[in-house]
Amino acid sequence: MFEHILVPLDGSSLAEGVLPHGVAMARTFDARITLLQAVESRRDNRRTGATDPLGWQMRKTEAATYLDEVVDRLSEADVKADWTVMEGDAASCVLEFAHRHNVGLIAISSHGGSGLSEWNISSVVQKVILRAYMPVMIVRAYQPTPKDLTELTYRRLLVPLDGSRRAECVLPLATTLARFHRCPLLLAHVVSRPEVPRRTPFTEEENELIEQLTERNRERGAQYLQGLQSQLSSQVETHLLVSDNAIATLHDLVAEEDVDLVLLSAHGYSGEAKWPYGSVSLNFIAYGTTPLLIVQDIPEEQIETSYAEKAAKERKGH
Repeated sequence: MFEHILVPLDGSSLAEGVLPHGVAMARTFDARITLLQAVESRRDNRRTGATDPLGWQMRKTEAATYLDEVVDRLSEADVKADWTVMEGDAASCVLEFAHRHNVGLIAISSHGGSGLSEWNISSVVQKVILRAYMPVMIVRAYQPTPKDLTELTYRRLLVPLDGSRRAECVLPLATTLARFHRCPLLLAHVVSRPEVPRRTPFTEEENELIEQLTERNRERGAQYLQGLQSQLSSQVETHLLVSDNAIATLHDLVAEEDVDLVLLSAHGYSGEAKWPYGSVSLNFIAYGTTPLLIVQDIPEEQIETSYAEKAAKERKGH
């Protein structure tokens, strides 16, 4: 499923918080890890824009020494690993390497050398996930991780499902992880009550219609989860919930069930192919507090180029 995992690092302890998760994924799927550190060139002459070659070589050597040490730690954890140093901004280097070297998963810490911020992910992570077009794992840097790279074991995995084939594309990955870590797999389906925005109260008849439709959807949801539970070989728990706010209910479930990894498809049944992520996955990126693994269900060529990308490409051509 994942043969090659890319783990970006910048030398900071915050960025290294992803390593135990990278090891857990590599051991589950017998994958190799490539560590990547981007070193930006610094201009020593503002007029000519010339690069300081000596300074660049020193920074590259420091990065190589650091990555060698991390590879040794991964080897002690019985994980195959190598490293690379690239010149340029971090996000561009990560994306370029991932697309050129058949990477199956990018595992990245939410924050790195720039430190923690009030934003749930750093600007580098935001750029990477929006342009990766492949499975991405985000590890929250503000959550504690074990120092021993082999200590991490997932205890409870959550997969939100809306009944669509798109949402189910994450199930093979989730069941493999659940079997390897011998942990329960929680399947959650939220039945949303119909939304009818209006200023006047509902009549008794309208309320009855809403309840009837909600109950019918709840029954269909129960049948759907029962069918999945009978098909999957892993230890499966199902959660059928009725709510006025599906996303908020899923966040509450994560906290109540002490989930330590959320697995999501990038889109559900209502997801627009023009954007790389649907509303649920975007919300978990922006507001989730647990590690998050998102599987991209739409090929890159089907996702529309944004106006910002088009404008940037046009300006480069002039």
